[in-house]
Amino acid sequence: MASACASVCRRSIFCTKLIHTAKTGTGGLSWRLGQDVLIPRRWFLPCVAGTNIQQKREASFFTSLTADDLWKGVSGVSNAGKKRGRGKRVGRKRKTDLNRGQFIGEGRSNMVWPGLNAPVIKGKEVIQIKKQPPNPEFDTEIQKIRDKMNVFRVMKVPPLQRGWTGARFPGMSMGPPDPVDDYVFEGFDSRILEFKMVTNMTGNLGRRMRFSVFIVVGNKNGLAGYALAKASNAKVAIRKAKNMAGQKLSYIQRYDGHTVYHNFYTKEDKTAIFVNKREKGYGLRCHRALKTICEVVGITDMYAKAEGSKSNIQNLTKAFFKGLRNQETHQELADRLKLHVIESSPSRNNMPVVVASPSDGQTRDQVLPEEDLNFDRLYYDGKVQYIKPEKPKFYERLPSWKWKLKELTRRRNQPDAQIERLALGLEKSGVIESKKVFEEP
Repeated sequence: MASACASVCRRSIFCTKLIHTAKTGTGGLSWRLGQDVLIPRRWFLPCVAGTNIQQKREASFFTSLTADDLWKGVSGVSNAGKKRGRGKRVGRKRKTDLNRGQFIGEGRSNMVWPGLNAPVIKGKEVIQIKKQPPNPEFDTEIQKIRDKMNVFRVMKVPPLQRGWTGARFPGMSMGPPDPVDDYVFEGFDSRILEFKMVTNMTGNLGRRMRFSVFIVVGNKNGLAGYALAKASNAKVAIRKAKNMAGQKLSYIQRYDGHTVYHNFYTKEDKTAIFVNKREKGYGLRCHRALKTICEVVGITDMYAKAEGSKSNIQNLTKAFFKGLRNQETHQELADRLKLHVIESSPSRNNMPVVVASPSDGQTRDQVLPEEDLNFDRLYYDGKVQYIKPEKPKFYERLPSWKWKLKELTRRRNQPDAQIERLALGLEKSGVIESKKVFEEP
């Protein structure tokens, strides 16, 4: 004989309506929930016929697990999934604080709770628990707050601390390395050259994701070094790379403290760089990674042309440091070639000046015909830098430009010719003296 009944259970079931039947000749009740489960009769009070059961469970996985564990089930991936290479886009769903915007006693039905959201005594009156008018816009306001939390916020960085592209790490200054024992890196600065995420597929841990950081460190006075470090945390990777670079310093020689000693060619794998020496005040005209390296080394005037793979920052840095370390001073060049090193600068009207001579004072008399002693090409290893031809100006096609060239042809080389005449004594210096010469009979 079957009948519907309702009872009170010592351990209630979470919000589920069940219809159970009583079986005659048995000592218990059989519940119909996908399958028959026998529950002793002593768990129930006498039931009232003609009603359904609506029970709830006080303890469930919502109350037994922490908020972090529940959010991992939504935004994370299991260990078995990691082993199979899943979870490539994990982290796009952000964890939301569901308690933000909610206060005790404030909700759909506003309540005044003395001691929680209201004082117990106000003046001489004791505040009682009472219900306030409902807030119909409560759900809308809560949803707006939660939508704002899911929006990605760009990290704001002061203008002087920004990198190459706004708030991204490459190009940013991370300060000096951490002290080593009693030595403090005073005057040093570290700059991030490369910041990226790398993955490695393992058999036990699945796809392992880490941060890779490439940093250069220098004191802007010739000491510099670089290092690469990886870690599962971005801050740990930055600190690790910065400290490693601080322990791999090397001294870079500079000409007059502002530029390189000579033009040179350097290469690392598929990346090649042509570096040119420049005068004071020229500035740095090169790749942004090379410009950052020059700033921490202390080079202020230089031109560099990168060829081949320019996006590989690590090879670019290794090639540049290799060329800087292999520089040859003017004195070393004079001792090696047994010749005088002469410099001519346009600022001195190309007047030759001896900058170095052999230390022993002995120079060779003959120079081999196949020997190229051009200082600009001496360290290029036979390579030739590609110089892109300039496009013709629009005014060069006009008739007026041709007329100007004809006028300039009459006065070409006159300043240089005048300097030679003055040096040879063929012409007296000064306009007044020349006028007196012509006025004499």
